[in-house]
Amino acid sequence: MLAFAMKVCDDSASLGEADFAALREHGFSDEDAWDIAGITALFGLSNRMANFTSMRPNDEFYLMGRLPRAAKS
Repeated sequence: MLAFAMKVCDDSASLGEADFAALREHGFSDEDAWDIAGITALFGLSNRMANFTSMRPNDEFYLMGRLPRAAKS
């Protein structure tokens, strides 16, 4: 699944029947392949747009689960 997702992200023009067959060998259906590709593509789009606009989460979310640098050891 991850190899398929990375190929969607990095080189989707080269996807072929062998890529879908590899997914099927691991129990994924053609509908699953569609979902994997859609999620991968949407994630790539949203991250590129966030980077383009220098978007960053609000301070509360950004700091969730993070220790201040001085507290890390």
